[in-house]
Amino acid sequence: MSPTVDELRNEIRQAVGRYERIESTAFTKEALAAICEAVGHDVDSNRLPPKPEMRAGILRCIGETEDDDPAVAERPFRKAELTAIAAALDSE
Repeated sequence: MSPTVDELRNEIRQAVGRYERIESTAFTKEALAAICEAVGHDVDSNRLPPKPEMRAGILRCIGETEDDDPAVAERPFRKAELTAIAAALDSE
């Protein structure tokens, strides 16, 4: 059986040194910044960019999109994107 979206989010959180969450929630800005760092997308840690910008950068860095246009990442990650992120973090 494949992991649920919540299980994938928690796997990613733990891979980047964040805490597992019991309730189902999307990533916080801080968690997205940690994922950005882990996949090699630079963000200014003094003033975190908007979530869509960080999500788009993550997707570009793992090869899911061609560019880091925030318009393609206005919504939280889909299950396939979470799977790709988890796989990218496992390979590092």
